[in-house]
Amino acid sequence: MDRATAARPSRRRRAAPRTRDVGIAVERATTVAERRRSHRALHADRPIRDAGDDAEHAARRPRSTPRWTAAALGARSATAVREEAPQVRRPYRNLRGKRILITGAASGIGRATALHAAAEGAELVLTDIDEPKLQLVAKEAAEDGVVVHVARALDIADHEAVVGFAEDVHTACGNMDVVMNIAGISTWGPVEQLEHRHWRRTIDVDLMGPIHVIECFVPPMIRARRGGHLVNVSSAAGLLGLPWHAPYSAAKFGLRGVSEVLRFDLRRHGIGVTLVCPGAVKTPLVGTVEIVGVDRDHPAWRKLTKRFEAHATSPDDVATKIIQAVKQGRYLVLTSRDIQLAYWLQRTFAPGYELVMRVANDRLVAAATRSRR
Repeated sequence: MDRATAARPSRRRRAAPRTRDVGIAVERATTVAERRRSHRALHADRPIRDAGDDAEHAARRPRSTPRWTAAALGARSATAVREEAPQVRRPYRNLRGKRILITGAASGIGRATALHAAAEGAELVLTDIDEPKLQLVAKEAAEDGVVVHVARALDIADHEAVVGFAEDVHTACGNMDVVMNIAGISTWGPVEQLEHRHWRRTIDVDLMGPIHVIECFVPPMIRARRGGHLVNVSSAAGLLGLPWHAPYSAAKFGLRGVSEVLRFDLRRHGIGVTLVCPGAVKTPLVGTVEIVGVDRDHPAWRKLTKRFEAHATSPDDVATKIIQAVKQGRYLVLTSRDIQLAYWLQRTFAPGYELVMRVANDRLVAAATRSRR
């Protein structure tokens, strides 16, 4: 071997592939080619087809239709696919010209929300069980040039009454764009002193009432195919195990569950859902809530009430958050920092949440014991 040959690196000879290996290589190459062709076809937004299928697939499906939907529906027309495709609830710039139904509009959060919606230029349908106060709110809204289509007293716990009210509203002004379930009552007390009527009335108003409204007003919104929004006002008692709130929590947890389901059920119809969970709010409900077995004028209870009111937010603040949530399409609204913290604690650190709830329960029972009737 000479020096030139020794310096030259040797080349490895590749053995000629056997027939079986050639077949495998060809098969792999074919598979890769098919995959590339499939990938290009998918990204070109056209179905994969052979050369002889052009006549059958001449009409391309629209770009807005999900591929899995088109594949599942097969030979159905593009129009049918477009009609069944989920809609998107677009944010509102403002509520001008939107027809809004508000229950519980005579006072508190309902009244504040009605006036905020009026300031946005919305058209209102108002209802409450308190007719005189309701008419005052309607008059105040109308003074700003707002259209108030209907302002009528209504007990939302009465299903037949809600059905009749809905028929009159739809005749007068058509379908709603936004439905707000704000009306509610509250009853507190230890379970051993609560009577059946306390449970029944609270659930009838706070849970079945909103359900009656949803039954009568949401299906027409779906049929109108214009989208819209549903607001359900629950409570911190619909998130947390607050002491002595068993009937109230039964209703508010139930309304939270309804909202969670409808959040996804109504999405395909372009209808958004907002669940509002206020903490302490300075409303007439605080003064009228029925507290079983307690003397509300006792100094111990009055001290506890003042502590409650000290960190309460105003109805105007809650109404502002509701209007913002409707315009932005936001789902969960927590109106105060203490509720945000407690809800975070419940979801992230259960032992800490349990300790806080036990202390709150013990303090409430101690105050109630000193102020027994």
